[in-house]
Amino acid sequence: MSADPADIEQPFMSHLLELRDRLLRSVLVVLVVFLALFPFGNDIYVFVAEPLMAVMPEGTSMIATKVASPFLTPFKLSLIAAIFLSMPFLLYQLWGFVAPGLYQHERRMALPLLASSVVLFYLGAAFAYFVVFPLVFRFFTSVTPEGVAVMTDISEYLDFVLTLFFAFGLAFEIPIATIILVWMGMTTPEQLAAKRPYVIVGAFVIGMLLTPPDVISQTLLALPMWLLFEGGVLFSRFFVREQEDGEEASAPVEEATAAAAAGESASAPEEEAFRPLSPEEMDEELDRIEAELDEEEASWHEEPEEEKPEAPLDPVDAKLVRVNELREAMDFAAARRLLYEVLVEGNEEQVRTAKNILEQLDE
Repeated sequence: MSADPADIEQPFMSHLLELRDRLLRSVLVVLVVFLALFPFGNDIYVFVAEPLMAVMPEGTSMIATKVASPFLTPFKLSLIAAIFLSMPFLLYQLWGFVAPGLYQHERRMALPLLASSVVLFYLGAAFAYFVVFPLVFRFFTSVTPEGVAVMTDISEYLDFVLTLFFAFGLAFEIPIATIILVWMGMTTPEQLAAKRPYVIVGAFVIGMLLTPPDVISQTLLALPMWLLFEGGVLFSRFFVREQEDGEEASAPVEEATAAAAAGESASAPEEEAFRPLSPEEMDEELDRIEAELDEEEASWHEEPEEEKPEAPLDPVDAKLVRVNELREAMDFAAARRLLYEVLVEGNEEQVRTAKNILEQLDE
């Protein structure tokens, strides 16, 4: 019996409706947080710009080179801050949508990783603000050529710090990525440790790509990435050890089950041993086989029955056959003469057939 298309589409539609509801909740929360932060947009920008303002020479300040920058820059910062602060709720909505499709052991593993990823991203952003920004901006202002006034555009500064926030927040996710790779069986802690030289070089390459073109910010990003990689390898070793302990704990149960199965098979009655035939039984078996062979050979030599000669055709039926031949030859006069003879000589069935043919000829 074929399934009703409505029943098949119902789960898909319910998932779409749930996704829509969760997206609406997420957008609503971000909007509420944004509306709460927007009146303080200028204060938030002053807080973000503090690492640069603290090291700028006296008599200099940040500038706005575009007409709408004094409004759009705090607006943009407030919106990004709203998304940044709403991230736990957004990830909770994502988890609520995905979790029903996961197994129990996957839920136990995914939920701590999800929470840890949020915390690590916040730590990366905090590390960039409190450690990286003061060092980088102090370096930039110290190497300013003589006669050049440091007056950074507020929009350019915001783009710069947002890039660093994202780069360091993403870099701090390395332990999570390492544990996930080990959990999925794509690699092992030993293999990751063997690739340590390549990881260090890759960290500096990523630092070069994600940070401004200076050695300080590149190094300040590469070193935490390397240390976080080592932390991920260390935690993945504990994860593998817990898996092995779980397997060892389940081993006695499996051994007991196997032993019980072996005991049941041992207690089963043994099959009867092979017993050779006695001479009398052997003679009877040979006689039976010989009789079957004789019957088969006799069937081969049987002559086929002679075919019986066909009964001669009735003269009246022969005339009816001839009538059909004459009709096909368009000799209707000769056909009528034979039909009249059939009406005289034939039986009831033959007469009825002749009358039908005559009616057809008269039409």
